[in-house]
Amino acid sequence: MTYILKILLLLLTIHLSLFTYSQDVTDLVNKVKAKLDKVKDYSANGVLKTDVAFIKAPVSKIIVYYKKPNHFRLVKNGGISVLPKGGISVNMSTVISTNNFTALDAGYITIDNIKTKIVKLLPNDDSSNVVLSTLYIDEANLLIRKAVTTTRENGTYELNMSYKKYMEYGLPDKVVFSFNAKDYKLPKGITLDFDENTSPDKMNKLKNKKGKVEIDYSSYNINKGINDAVFTKN
Repeated sequence: MTYILKILLLLLTIHLSLFTYSQDVTDLVNKVKAKLDKVKDYSANGVLKTDVAFIKAPVSKIIVYYKKPNHFRLVKNGGISVLPKGGISVNMSTVISTNNFTALDAGYITIDNIKTKIVKLLPNDDSSNVVLSTLYIDEANLLIRKAVTTTRENGTYELNMSYKKYMEYGLPDKVVFSFNAKDYKLPKGITLDFDENTSPDKMNKLKNKKGKVEIDYSSYNINKGINDAVFTKN
């Protein structure tokens, strides 16, 4: 066997291995998607806490509504919400709502003593707002424990999820949404809230800090049916 032939066989083996790994993680993502797809709709009660340096927001009770394929609404009992449009931060089914992606195997990492498979999702649609999603998947339970998403409009944000009562549906009991404040476009109607004596340098430092939003869910009503009018109310 010539040297060149050996090199070609080696490259072919590497290519086939990568193709196999890609198939494996694509299958894993599709299994997670199938689990999430069991949820046709839900309403959920919870408490929202906002920790952003330049926004004064009290702890608020919330109701979240979701209906396939992409209807989402968060209703707060007063206060403001800095969650991104579309509820992507608290509804993982929107991240993998399409099969039009390329999945790459990025190894394993342990999160909260749970071994997770790292999968990078590259959208095949060039017009997608999502540039890259990195999922940390609990293979044993088909749950997304963590997701890091890079978008064109809101920079990169991170999502950490804890599961307990509703894990059979892939719905978290707690969600922690973290983002870089300087890259994040605030939703319409929200303004920065600084003290009058805050210097420009201090304002910039505050803007450079990470923001965090936590949602603790107390209960879900799953697949009970939700009227579309819920999502068109002001």
